[in-house]
Amino acid sequence: MRDASARTLSHPVLRVSDLTKRYGDTVAVEALTFALAPGTITGFLGPNGAGKTTTLRLLLGLAEPTAGEALIFGHHYRELENPMHRVGAVLESSDFDPGRSGRNHLRALALATDIAFDRVEELVALVELQAAADRPVRTYSLGMRQRLGLAGALLGNPDLLLLDEPANGLDPAGVRWLRDFLRQFAAQGRTVLISSHVLAEVAQTVDAVMIINRGRLVATVALAELSDGARSLEDLYLEVTAKDAA
Repeated sequence: MRDASARTLSHPVLRVSDLTKRYGDTVAVEALTFALAPGTITGFLGPNGAGKTTTLRLLLGLAEPTAGEALIFGHHYRELENPMHRVGAVLESSDFDPGRSGRNHLRALALATDIAFDRVEELVALVELQAAADRPVRTYSLGMRQRLGLAGALLGNPDLLLLDEPANGLDPAGVRWLRDFLRQFAAQGRTVLISSHVLAEVAQTVDAVMIINRGRLVATVALAELSDGARSLEDLYLEVTAKDAA
């Protein structure tokens, strides 16, 4: 892993300004504005259909915004040199060739980006897939696919991780492993954005949350602000999403 003190960023890690996406008369994302600092883990929360995955797709250049922009290290994603070395993303746990083994899936990604196979073996061990690495992905459980997806996102040793429901399908031991890994990742000065609707797990993992509903950002709060116990993350979430739906 790279030493965080050796990295200097001349731009915010991620800056989103008035980001909007419409599909005909349907507004999927509306005027989102936020920024992420290095060394932080941020939860991106909202009901199903709130616009979380659409936002991640916009950040990664997989969809074109109707208005506004998202800059990663001061650039649009498509303008980044060697983007896999700057940004790792997991959006779909099913985006694999079912007949290919987990190890070969990672090796194919490594070949495409000129990454040594030693890095593949390092990541197979990191995500604890050694025993299943040579099995076809079609035999993997959802949790194993999540681990494989994370390994792929980490191949380029990125500074930013964008994760869509990363704990989905993980057993309790896997959830704890993921939580510990993300904390270590952020402690190195790197940045994580986690899209989720599992409030209890998010509350144990992140530094701050952004809550989106009907495509609009309805709350941003540091977890430390909820530490007095007067109001829980669940209370805040239900309050702002119910108010927005009224």
